[in-house]
Amino acid sequence: MTREDGKAVGKAGETRPSEGAARSKPGEIDRFLTAATQLAPLATGQAGRLVFALDATMSRQPSWDLACSLQGQMFEVAAKTGGLAVQLVYFRGFDECRASGWLGEPQRLTGLMNRIDCRGGQTQIARVLKHIRDEERQMPIRAFVYVGDAMEENIDRLCALAGELGLRGIKGFVFQEGSDPDASAAFAEIARLTGGAHARFDVNAPNSLLELLRGAAAYASGGREALLKLAGQNAAAQRLLTAMEGRKP
Repeated sequence: MTREDGKAVGKAGETRPSEGAARSKPGEIDRFLTAATQLAPLATGQAGRLVFALDATMSRQPSWDLACSLQGQMFEVAAKTGGLAVQLVYFRGFDECRASGWLGEPQRLTGLMNRIDCRGGQTQIARVLKHIRDEERQMPIRAFVYVGDAMEENIDRLCALAGELGLRGIKGFVFQEGSDPDASAAFAEIARLTGGAHARFDVNAPNSLLELLRGAAAYASGGREALLKLAGQNAAAQRLLTAMEGRKP
């Protein structure tokens, strides 16, 4: 199981680079992930921890590029409430699911994401949720973001894992591109069981994802009070807050 060493998440699987992959050469990602952990150690302090999980299967390249261009602004909004530490988790191709170390600077996260290309494959959301559960046993995690457009797994298994995260107090912000009905049902239930929020975005309207990411980052860094403050200026943050509080008993 990978935590901060940048290797595979969940069961080990051999990485098989696709022919002609432009950005991800054999071993390059492993070396970069290890270096990122060594170069950007996090001070023990008030920085909130956010797992930033993305579907990197073939259809996701436009959203991956968009998320890469926007992620720096998560750090900006979080700087006002104690800072942010982000761990990138992604899956793609055949049986590949990886996690980075905890990164406290947007430039290093951008550098990592720019080295990763999307590849065909099925969703591995269960492995992502299991990783978040296991990672939280080592250190506190307030929230995770998941960005995707599809769900090709057993919904009951995903719900069981989401329920575990909810019991641990880890809120899930599940951001969906498109309107696939199976994905919508699964994503909404994951969000409900974690006490988080499910929202859709349009990859052709970059601000729709940006404002959602800013809201999740505010919560991860400063909890409800930070999200409430941002909601006074940000309609997307208000929708997230409303969704979260509407699911309370």
